[in-house]
Amino acid sequence: MADALVIVESPAKAKTIGKYLGSKYIVKASMGHVRDLPKSQIGVEVENGFTPKYITIRGKGDVLKELKDARKKVKKVYLAADPDREGEAIAWHLAHYLDVSEQESCRVVFNEITKQAVKDAFKTPRKINMDLVNAQQARRILDRLVGYKISPLLWKKVKKGLSAGRVQSVAVKIIIDRENEINEFVPEEYWTITAQLTAGPVTFEAKFYGLDGEKKELHNEQEVQEVLAALRKAEYIVKDIREKERLRNPSAPFTTSSLQQEAARKLNFRAAKTMSVAQQLYEGVELGKEGTVGLITYMRTDSTRISPVAQEEAKDYIVSKYGQSYVPESPRNYSKKAANAQDAHEAVRPTSLLRTPDEMKEYLSRDQLRLYKLIWERFLASQMASAVLDTMTVDITADRVMFRATGSKIKFPGFMKVYVEGNDDGATEEEKFLPAMAAGDKLKKEEIDPKQHFTQPPPRYTEARLVKTLEEEGIGRPSTYAPTLETIQKRGYVALEEKKFIPTELGELVIQLMEEFFPEILDREFTAHMEDNLDHVGEGKEDWVKVLGDFYEPFEKRLEVAEEEMKEIEIQDEVSDEICEKCGNPLVYKMGRFGKFLACSGFPDCRNTKPIVKDIGVPCPKCGEGHMIERRSKKGRVFYGCERYPECDNVMWDKPAKHPCPDCGGLMIEKRNKKGLLIKCTQCDHSEEDAESAD
Repeated sequence: MADALVIVESPAKAKTIGKYLGSKYIVKASMGHVRDLPKSQIGVEVENGFTPKYITIRGKGDVLKELKDARKKVKKVYLAADPDREGEAIAWHLAHYLDVSEQESCRVVFNEITKQAVKDAFKTPRKINMDLVNAQQARRILDRLVGYKISPLLWKKVKKGLSAGRVQSVAVKIIIDRENEINEFVPEEYWTITAQLTAGPVTFEAKFYGLDGEKKELHNEQEVQEVLAALRKAEYIVKDIREKERLRNPSAPFTTSSLQQEAARKLNFRAAKTMSVAQQLYEGVELGKEGTVGLITYMRTDSTRISPVAQEEAKDYIVSKYGQSYVPESPRNYSKKAANAQDAHEAVRPTSLLRTPDEMKEYLSRDQLRLYKLIWERFLASQMASAVLDTMTVDITADRVMFRATGSKIKFPGFMKVYVEGNDDGATEEEKFLPAMAAGDKLKKEEIDPKQHFTQPPPRYTEARLVKTLEEEGIGRPSTYAPTLETIQKRGYVALEEKKFIPTELGELVIQLMEEFFPEILDREFTAHMEDNLDHVGEGKEDWVKVLGDFYEPFEKRLEVAEEEMKEIEIQDEVSDEICEKCGNPLVYKMGRFGKFLACSGFPDCRNTKPIVKDIGVPCPKCGEGHMIERRSKKGRVFYGCERYPECDNVMWDKPAKHPCPDCGGLMIEKRNKKGLLIKCTQCDHSEEDAESAD
């Protein structure tokens, strides 16, 4: 007979832990939460100290019966849900259902699912932490009050199906604010002048720096002509050379936020996908003879802290693989980025560096391997020596004009041998080597290239940029980023176009009403302060009922005003020129999570929908009869196909160019690279930069 029942959230986690603990333990999965607030009502007795009315989640009856039957067979129950507030709440609900006392040492937590970590955790079980439970309850009730009080108001005054949320509303407001910045942006003209110069056999670039010994910016063509006039008969002479060493330090190991950002940049993963794949790696993967092993530590964390044991393993690995020179003088420790970081868990790291990505390849799916490799390399690099770069700055005079050339080369790669962090713009640092020169050297001018530019508006938010902004401003916590991004798209408040968020008319309308009647909900500082209060509840420094009361009293007054003063608004769909082929009603434009689409105005009697197709003006390279049009897949990804589908089944992910290859006549396609847009042939090596995107 088994000694104890262990309950975790998922079957994968149960399988891994069951192998470590052996036959004396029954390990079962609760499949997440088993109790929650009812969906059909608010489920909170506001007048009775915000008492929640929990009910069993629909569909969990069989799971709970199985757990209760297993409970009868053992004397001891261990609750081993994830080591965060949500996991603590799951454990508390299970304890309530299974009649396990809150005073009993039944809670087991571990930051990584490895044999040693699990066995150590079971040696030191603790009581359920009611401060963490109350922090989760406070967040859940707070979000329920906001959602279930404002949403019916929006249904009544605007449109059925709308919702408002505490964190999601701020996220939409951030996207709208950025769109307003873009719309109000006034471009300013500026010019650059690039000189192609030769020293000996090497040609290099130098940029215009100044005039008459002073730094100068070029604002218009007249100023450019003044510089060009001074260059007509000028000699190009090296005036000054400055060389120095520069250290470049590695990035910290991943937090939830930085993992989501980097996976978006380097793997093209959505935030939800990153968390789903990371959960699989955390819960355990079958590794042949080694059995099921958790490959990474817990992935919901805002900490960059690393355990001394992991640091020591990293040091040993680096010495054996790369040599002593790649180890820093002392172990690297990274400070918390944000003052509100909880630092409850370690950073996201591999449970063992000895499980290299190459060795894991045969056991992991493509997505699992790519994410594991990213985590593994980032952690390893974070514990390595700094890179050393030799930099060179050369000032060149040409009559009254000064040019400046800069270059660098890697003297010692350090951590860069393993990993270099990406950035939101996709650009990478290129090494620019400058030839050997000395002050007084005369250089040969090859070409002078003046170019007109215009300043660009701030970029729209990608998922990575938005997560970074939410984290920096203290809005939400690691576990909320992915669901927040999913929700604002599902509600139709924002859409993703070319992987960037744009607000919809519906989103702008809802936020406008929220701003008028519930300004504190949209206030970034207010929302961040509320997150701090919830953290204080989790730390035992604040009473959760008081936190809710302080919020609800002014909120209730706002609701009364909104009920009286908010006007009813009728949203009219924009009618298209197309007619529904199923019922004859006109089609109207609707906004979905992946942008606009056409739907029948006869809804709900007719549910016909059609994608909006865009003719890109390129004949189909397969049949030659139809034109290629832009379409979207069910997941919102843009692709190109022949308008004659299904007669012609030609489809492609890359956008076909409008002209054939000048060398072989083959199909040219558009490819985005680090520098911008590249037009390349599908049949030969010919490629060309797109002139319109060069800036």
